[in-house]
Amino acid sequence: MFTKKNPPEEERKVRANDREYNEKFQYASNCITTSKYNVLTFLPINLFEQFQEVANTYFLFLLILQLIPQISSLSWFTTIVPLALVLSITAVKDATDDYFRHRSDNQVNNRQSQVLIRGSLQNEKWMNVRVGDIIKLENNQFVAADLLLLSSSEPHGLCYIETAELDGETNMKVRQSVSVTSELGDPNNLAQFNGKFWTSIFLSASLSTLTIFISLSVGEVICEPPNNKLDRFSGTLYWRDKKYALTNQNMLLRGCVLRNTEACYGLVIFAGPDTKLMQNSGRTKFKRTSIDRLMNTLVLWIFAFLVCMGVILAVGNAVWEREVGTLFQSYLPWDPPVDGFLFSAVLAFWSYVIILNTVVPISLYVSVEVIRLGHSYFINWDQQMFCSQCNTPAEARTTTLSEELGQIEYIFSDKTGTLTQNIMSFKKCSINGHSYGEVADPLGPQQKKLDFTPFNPLADPNFCFYDDTLLECVKVGDSHAQEFFRLLSLCHTVMSEEKSEGELVYKAQSPDERALVTAARNFGFVFRSRTPGTITTTEMGRTVTYTLLAILDFNNTRKRMSVIVRNPEGRIRLYCKGADTVLFERLRPCKQDLINMTSDHLNEYATDGLRTLALAYRDLSEEQWEMWSESHQGAEKEEDLLSAAYEQIEQDMMLLGATAIEDKLQEGVPETIALLSLANIKMWVLTGDKQETAVNIGYSCKMLTDDMDEVFIISGQSVQRVKQELRRAREQMITQSQTKDADKNEVAEGCGEAYVTRFRRTQKQTQFPPSSKIMDNISGDFALVINGHSLAHALETEVEEDFITTACECKAVICCRVTPLQKAQVVELVKKHKRAVTLAIGDGANDVSMIKSAHIGVGISGQEGIQAVLASDYSFSQFRFLQRLLLVHGRWSYLRMCRFLCYFFYKNFAFTMVHFWFGFFCGFSAQTVYDQFFITLYNIVYTSLPVLAMGIFDQDVSDQRSLEYPKLYEPGQLNLLFNKREFFICITQGFYTSVVLFFVPYAILADASQSSGEPLADYQTFAVTTATALVIVVSVQISLDTGFWTVFNFVFVWGSLGCYFTIMFAVHSQILFRSFSNHFHFVGSAQSTLLQPVVWLTIALATAICIVPVLAFRFLKLDLKPQLSDTVRYTQLVHQKKRRPAGGSVASTWRTSESRLGARGGSRRSGYAFAHQEGFGELITSGKNMRLSSLGLASFASRHSSSWIDTLLRKKHTHTPPSRSGECTPALSHSSSVLGSSQEAPIEEETIRDSEMIPMTSHEASKDLRETANGIDSSSVENHPTRENKKIYENFERGPLRIE
Repeated sequence: MFTKKNPPEEERKVRANDREYNEKFQYASNCITTSKYNVLTFLPINLFEQFQEVANTYFLFLLILQLIPQISSLSWFTTIVPLALVLSITAVKDATDDYFRHRSDNQVNNRQSQVLIRGSLQNEKWMNVRVGDIIKLENNQFVAADLLLLSSSEPHGLCYIETAELDGETNMKVRQSVSVTSELGDPNNLAQFNGKFWTSIFLSASLSTLTIFISLSVGEVICEPPNNKLDRFSGTLYWRDKKYALTNQNMLLRGCVLRNTEACYGLVIFAGPDTKLMQNSGRTKFKRTSIDRLMNTLVLWIFAFLVCMGVILAVGNAVWEREVGTLFQSYLPWDPPVDGFLFSAVLAFWSYVIILNTVVPISLYVSVEVIRLGHSYFINWDQQMFCSQCNTPAEARTTTLSEELGQIEYIFSDKTGTLTQNIMSFKKCSINGHSYGEVADPLGPQQKKLDFTPFNPLADPNFCFYDDTLLECVKVGDSHAQEFFRLLSLCHTVMSEEKSEGELVYKAQSPDERALVTAARNFGFVFRSRTPGTITTTEMGRTVTYTLLAILDFNNTRKRMSVIVRNPEGRIRLYCKGADTVLFERLRPCKQDLINMTSDHLNEYATDGLRTLALAYRDLSEEQWEMWSESHQGAEKEEDLLSAAYEQIEQDMMLLGATAIEDKLQEGVPETIALLSLANIKMWVLTGDKQETAVNIGYSCKMLTDDMDEVFIISGQSVQRVKQELRRAREQMITQSQTKDADKNEVAEGCGEAYVTRFRRTQKQTQFPPSSKIMDNISGDFALVINGHSLAHALETEVEEDFITTACECKAVICCRVTPLQKAQVVELVKKHKRAVTLAIGDGANDVSMIKSAHIGVGISGQEGIQAVLASDYSFSQFRFLQRLLLVHGRWSYLRMCRFLCYFFYKNFAFTMVHFWFGFFCGFSAQTVYDQFFITLYNIVYTSLPVLAMGIFDQDVSDQRSLEYPKLYEPGQLNLLFNKREFFICITQGFYTSVVLFFVPYAILADASQSSGEPLADYQTFAVTTATALVIVVSVQISLDTGFWTVFNFVFVWGSLGCYFTIMFAVHSQILFRSFSNHFHFVGSAQSTLLQPVVWLTIALATAICIVPVLAFRFLKLDLKPQLSDTVRYTQLVHQKKRRPAGGSVASTWRTSESRLGARGGSRRSGYAFAHQEGFGELITSGKNMRLSSLGLASFASRHSSSWIDTLLRKKHTHTPPSRSGECTPALSHSSSVLGSSQEAPIEEETIRDSEMIPMTSHEASKDLRETANGIDSSSVENHPTRENKKIYENFERGPLRIE
């Protein structure tokens, strides 16, 4: 339990198959632990965590006070029972959560692995694997630890892995063993790797000779210590008196999956918590909501207030005892410990602390946990978040964070598997100026999928294409079409495995290449196999073998790849494909019309969000080939010379056409992002993919649009360079923003430049980012794209403030090539500087640290394992469910919790403060107003169930309306519904109620008498009257606060009143008095008191005085300053009255409107090469990846659109100065009178028009949505939550968007 922590390693030494040697260094075992507790530590750690809650410590302190008889007016069980209940419920919940973590850890730790022990392979659990062991992996197995690859069943020690768990990429990656160990291909040879085999041969040798030989033959690795760098490894292998450099290309990391490799052997270098996967996994953190933190602060304030009240009453006690109490000493002496009025005052102080502690009862925390549990079950039971395809429901894996789902401001999302399916499909192409793949009429009958089988027996039956004109062109022998698909069948690095005749399996490093080669296969140009020097295809049923002369490999600078082949007739041709931006510069300057038409097609494809690619070819003479081949061979070892050689040959090409591939997004991703954007939630994508791939996805899912003012690319290689680029981006934001505002307000030219000059001067003086006031005034749509190495600099202390200031003013941020740890660091940075509620969503193990760091972690149960789900707070199977989780469940949870807390504090201040007023009339003697049983049952029985029903079931608008009006989400982000101001309003109302409940009965009963003439002014009558009035008033109040009535609300409200009267009559009965005369003192009080008409009149008057002002205030507020939710409810009532069907939401009308409204043309983008990895061409031509048994077969089995909603929403964050005199924008002009009687008819008219779904033109839709988006300046309200801005928010009320 208490182990000595090892000092940090400077280097790691590992000797193969020598556990005795390796155990000297006390390396970590391969057992992982993600749980927080064990049997021994659960109780102390859990109690420590729970008593970090100020309230729990507060109640423990009160419990100790109640154990002192001299100061306690209440029994100790009134505190210890609820406290023990709260601690037990929380402990059971935490233990259950941790049990599932233990179970997950056991599943992983008990996986089987084959370990080489004493020369033979034995099955061992993962937890028993140690550093220095040699283990065998088989195809499709997970890598158990970080291994040095020793040998493989593939030629030259190659193996293929999938790293989705580490970086989110599902593309294959190649790893290769050191050449000297690749020959050790079986257990017998690997057993020699520790030198013991050589010892057994030379037993007769002298000891000195033997010792020297052992030192030369031991296989030992000296490498870097454990770290979290996924893309870096440095070490040295010592073997047989030689040393060999080790890099990341020799390593298999834990979390990878072995693919398309029969078997391989590896040496364990890092195990368990030392592996790079676990080094990148953040610690399990104790998450608490902002409301929890606020409640801790409020409890401290209440305790301070309690002390103040105790001091006031204690001073009163001292004065009373000195001036009046001394007169009663003869027959009412002080208790023995009390010897003076000062000591009496001290005891009175603590007595009042105990009596008044019910301002924050322990039942508050029990109720909060029950409400959160109910909210989590609603998420689990939501059928609209159930995925029928994978039979996966949504799951709330924690019950403590539900209300924070309604306060999210930033979402951090993974890309692969979260936003996309990582499935590429060939959608469209342009050949010789003709575009194919278009759907003739999107509103007409759906076209049938083409059947390629009759034309081509080798076609892939899963390939989908609908345009039969392209197939006809190929059939009739169109030379351009056939050359187009010939290029696709030859220019690639795909490997083909033919398991049986005609059954081809393509294994590609990137899904883009696989999609292109599959397209060529279906159109009659089938790639069959390759050797280092040949490519074999089947062209229109005829087998053709090309001589592969060279592969001009891809890299990020070239953005293209080429192959040079010789056909059977001896003609040499270069085929090239790549980004159109670089390929068009290298075309032969002729056929400009073809280039222009193809360019137009590329624009159209890019506008549709497709990943575009241009194709070209060039014929080479034998002389040209020979000359270039010589220069190429001489440049192979120099990267610059090699690039120059490639540039030389890739010129004067002829354009063939272009391809368009769809990287399929998950269903509903663009709609979800647009809807969340309307709710003022900012989206950041943190991905391990390359920059261009991520940017293309950003366009496809509508995060990025061509209508944006600017997309800033940060790619600096140093701290200073990154800082300069960030500063330049901010200057440009300010310039464009000021220019916009100047144009709008007809301000003189040069305003923006003057502003920037001022900003630069401020920067030089302060060396800090621009003030928040300057940056908050920025208007416009900007996006930021930053890659991994630049992000590493941006996260440094001296740059992080520049980065966060710039990024948070952007509508979208994309971070590329980031490590799992960097994802967590970005989340922590936003939490630190913006103090905003964050949500992280991902589906792979590389997202675990990000999920743990965010306030809310969401796991997608996708294709990358369940690690993200296990580490998450909420999980479901589709990204689109996020909108319902936040805008419906999150908003409702926040609303319910805030209403619950407001009412709870109100009713308890109303209950408790009566004791305070009574103190001035009872000689400050710490006498309670109510009987002890009423005090005990008030929060447990009489008022608990109605407020629980409100906290669990209440809602202001329906779920459909919550999605139609995403602006309803903003009160949670601005924390408007429960904050310190709302708290003071609640307790002020509680004060007022307590004053009425005490002084009205006191004043009336003082002179009242019974029908028999006996006076009613006695303590017990007053107590019963006040208690009854209190229960009735708080019951009426919660009836007013409840916005959504269910059967439970009715039953609990009326049932609580019934329980009160039933229990009160029982407690005041003679039966209990006779049995327990020492405990039941109010015998007959209820019966005698409630039979008096004056008592009921007193109760009715007190109730009216308490409730009528509340009703008047609410009616005035509803009439003069309605909130958006009020307007939505009114609209909903009118709809129900007219019985008109409500229209679809923004999400439901997306597809229809998108198909009907044209989008602007976009800039060309290519996504092909960017999912590719450099160096694959050299690997193919070297023959290293070919099977020795058969070189003929391969072993390597492997819309951006400016839609109407993006065009209209780009002004969403435009700053609109608030009106000084209450004027509103046109969208707000009728909002203040929506509920007014004089303006009711026009509103009904507009509502009827909405409900009847009157068709709108695109111009009307644009105007309507712009008004909706600009109705509230979200950024200004968020950054300046002043009363004036909140007034603008509360007056905002636009209807749902519907377009036909």
